[in-house]
Amino acid sequence: MLAHVLLALGLVLVIEGLLYALVPGQLKAMMQSVCRLSDDQLRIGGVAAMAAGVLTVWLVNAAMF
Repeated sequence: MLAHVLLALGLVLVIEGLLYALVPGQLKAMMQSVCRLSDDQLRIGGVAAMAAGVLTVWLVNAAMF
């Protein structure tokens, strides 16, 4: 279980690193856009991202077993 969590964390870091390396200008513009959002909008986006992540993990786990 811990190995899976560490693997997932490593993959997140790889993807995030790719964004910084390949499209730094667009990433800066996106961060400025995020700064203009309200706390409630960020919170809703965070909950939606968590739900999508849980659904993805659940579907992949169900397909593997």
